[in-house]
Amino acid sequence: MGLTKSEIFTDEQNNLASLFKVLGHPARIAILQHIINQKACICNDLVDELGLAQATISQHLKELKNIGIIQGTIEGKSVCYCIEEKKWHEVQELFTLFFEQNVNVNECC
Repeated sequence: MGLTKSEIFTDEQNNLASLFKVLGHPARIAILQHIINQKACICNDLVDELGLAQATISQHLKELKNIGIIQGTIEGKSVCYCIEEKKWHEVQELFTLFFEQNVNVNECC
């Protein structure tokens, strides 16, 4: 399997692909949905809610934090996570622009 030559693609294409990659895991979608529904959450709440190991949840949270879609604040020995609203809206706009592109379907398809 070859390496992706990301430098031959635009920044927009690379950014969109990174977002799709991170959001392409069902556990991360479940985490985001839980955080949205609860307005915020503690990592241990996610372990109870999703039934995944704490280490697995932490790894998924790390990936979501790396793209900036969530943020966390330390409260004692726990971390409380919430949606980073500015980034959330940025991702919404990027996805909307991508999916609103006009598609001309050829008759041969």
